[in-house]
Amino acid sequence: MDAETERILDGIGPRLRALRGDRGLTLEALAAVTGISVSTLSRLETGRRRPTLDLLIPLARAHRVALDHLVAAPATGDPRVHLRPFRKGRSGVVVPLTQYPGRVQVFKQVLAPREPKLVTHDGHAWLYVLAGRLRLVLGEDELTLRPGEAAEFDAREPHWFGPADAGVVEILHLFGPRGDQAVVRARPSATDAGADAGPAPGSDPAGS
Repeated sequence: MDAETERILDGIGPRLRALRGDRGLTLEALAAVTGISVSTLSRLETGRRRPTLDLLIPLARAHRVALDHLVAAPATGDPRVHLRPFRKGRSGVVVPLTQYPGRVQVFKQVLAPREPKLVTHDGHAWLYVLAGRLRLVLGEDELTLRPGEAAEFDAREPHWFGPADAGVVEILHLFGPRGDQAVVRARPSATDAGADAGPAPGSDPAGS
């Protein structure tokens, strides 16, 4: 086994232990979720047992991370992202800024006005307004975000976002596999407080 492979394998145990600690899980609790025995989990974390796919897959699923987050394989190839904008129906233009599946996906979006339609899907979304004003409908709440403001929310909550007026809005949209309770980091304006948060437009990882 070459030195690089040895280094990667040696790093998996400490990474597993750190993930479990971050989530506040005991070995017993993780064993109940994964079906892997406590002794095997302990040996994996201390490096006394080599990790295999049949052990790493349930652990990645339990921690809700991609496999490469556990393995931390070295980067290969050209790290530059070659931007390829594409049009998302009539709703605007999407520019993927990341190209590796399984991690947080990042998009730059220019959204045109369209009719609202609330949607839900798995995952966690982060929005940052670059230019224009963004209307965010989240359940029964409605807010207007301006340049420099951000919001994050569980995408399983009914939601929609788009321009707050007749112009376009430009945003950074980060979409990841983690689902948490909604946390909106923007203050409602006076007009938002009285706005009608009726049906609202669609969301998917690249086109909410």
